[in-house]
Amino acid sequence: MSRITATGDLDMDGSERYSPALVDGETSLLPVTLDGVCYGIKGKTLVASVSLRLDSGACTLILGPNGAGKSLLLRLMHGLIEPTMGRIDWNGKRVAEARKRQAMVFQHPVLLRRSAAANVSYALSIQGIPRRERKARVAHALGKAGLGHIANRRARVLSGGEQQRLTLARAWVMSPQVLFLDEPTSNLDPGATAAVEDLIGGIQAEGTKVIMTTHDLGQARRLAGEVLFLHKGRVLEQTPAEEFFQQPRSPEATAFVEGKLLR
Repeated sequence: MSRITATGDLDMDGSERYSPALVDGETSLLPVTLDGVCYGIKGKTLVASVSLRLDSGACTLILGPNGAGKSLLLRLMHGLIEPTMGRIDWNGKRVAEARKRQAMVFQHPVLLRRSAAANVSYALSIQGIPRRERKARVAHALGKAGLGHIANRRARVLSGGEQQRLTLARAWVMSPQVLFLDEPTSNLDPGATAAVEDLIGGIQAEGTKVIMTTHDLGQARRLAGEVLFLHKGRVLEQTPAEEFFQQPRSPEATAFVEGKLLR
């Protein structure tokens, strides 16, 4: 089994900085291409004929009303569910192979009954990272997440914002090439949301491609490089973020940006 490695660059403060690295000389996972991807259950189509390409670089925000298929699209790309039709290609790699270099953070944090540091260390252990390497990488990830001072505190007694930053640190420590985020700040207050957004920005700055869903248009304006707009399981727009917010191409996207309810 291939082992995740990380570059050993130094931050400006002299601490070691880990960033996405290739595994055993493999090429990048990106671009990812979806060709006619559909997903349905019990005769109902929930994702319909999605064809698109996502490249490395700026954050991709997936927008749309409730039930549009945003979370399903993330799960399809990450391989948590399989399409009923169509094909997903990660730069020549199958979804199962590509998952080794990806991570996903869900709306509600899922944490082990251990300390904050132990939660992050466990993620490294299941990737086969030697024990001697884990301590520095755990400390780095927690420090970047602003959680270094509570490394030994039980994860499940942390605040909601701290828990979400911990799940992000746990994902980040594995140096994923691609990070999927499903509504990561939906239950957080403005201060906690700002801290999570800062952390997402730091992850992206170190080279990880972020693909994220949100209902928060303000957040999308702050973070997005490009926007995927979904409605009733279909991608109606894939547009640079500035263009999307200034001049949406579809009536549905226009109504969404204006805060109108879509049926």
